[in-house]
Amino acid sequence: MLYIWLYPLHTDFSFLNVFRYQSFRIIYAAVTAFLIAFVLAPWVIRKLQEIKLGQQIRDDGPKRHLAKSGTPTMGGILIIFAVTLSTLLWADISRPHIWLVLVATLGFCAVGFVDDYLKFIKARSKGLSASQKFTAQIVIALIVALILYSLPGYNTKLSVPFFKNFTPDLGWFYVVFAVLVIVGSSNAVNLTDGLDGLAIGPVMIAALAYTVVAYVTGHRLMSEYLLIPHIDGAGELAVFTAAILGSSLGFLWFNTYPASVFMGDVGSLPLGAALGAVAVISKHELLLLMVGGVFVIEAVSVIFQVASYKSRGKRIFLMAPIHHHFEMKGWEEPKVVVRLWIIAILLALLSLSTLKLR
Repeated sequence: MLYIWLYPLHTDFSFLNVFRYQSFRIIYAAVTAFLIAFVLAPWVIRKLQEIKLGQQIRDDGPKRHLAKSGTPTMGGILIIFAVTLSTLLWADISRPHIWLVLVATLGFCAVGFVDDYLKFIKARSKGLSASQKFTAQIVIALIVALILYSLPGYNTKLSVPFFKNFTPDLGWFYVVFAVLVIVGSSNAVNLTDGLDGLAIGPVMIAALAYTVVAYVTGHRLMSEYLLIPHIDGAGELAVFTAAILGSSLGFLWFNTYPASVFMGDVGSLPLGAALGAVAVISKHELLLLMVGGVFVIEAVSVIFQVASYKSRGKRIFLMAPIHHHFEMKGWEEPKVVVRLWIIAILLALLSLSTLKLR
């Protein structure tokens, strides 16, 4: 909104010309989101404590986690509020891509809110049933995918990392594929959110990586040089992902070990959906497998664990998701978190290298 309101005045006030530059708005979207999250976090934590909105801990989890019972949860509301407000302030809201990512983010935020609220009123670790949660997620993702599919000039070709000439056209199946990416990303982040600061770190790293991807995708000269699809207006998504980075950084101040607040499903589900939506709109869907490699590892560990137990009656890991496996092996929580962050950074760097290696 600042872009729409203030930039037209640059003819009278020359200093307002800076609003035309995406790089300027990207930086200040991150700073604004950080300040909103950082300043409001203590107040939000106090309010969550006052209404006794505490985390319910699984009985079958690591025993050391029982001490976290009652820690304020649903702090993800603060992250999403900061992201939304900062995006509306600094992005060009005339671009449909901005509204699509916001619809995906706020829609999944609503699902997470209901899930967390049910956990609270029922005083147990389970909220919505799996079928209820998946149905709601699929409906929201389908709405986003169908609108995206109907936009003029949007192509259904798939960009494959490391290949410049292999771009299969999925046709109408692209809608199904987009839904899978958004829903899969959402639940993968949700599964990762099990230790203090574990999920928010890779979210920040992935958001930073997609800030670069969105910026170069929306820049005609850069995209032509790198031989990647050019999406007109996609550069504004970099403002959105920068807001995710900033708000997550502010939240991490209070979520780091030992956490003063947890994000809950109201935070993890929409953050994952937001990354998935950005990946789809920027035409770098498969890159998300690498950028969000930690989330993939966490999700795959659960899939393998369940499949092995149902087929053989034996578990592969001491406990799934895999971060609990390392805990059960005796690793201290901060060590698990930092090492997975290191892996996330390395994967993000490798992912960005694919923009040129084609």
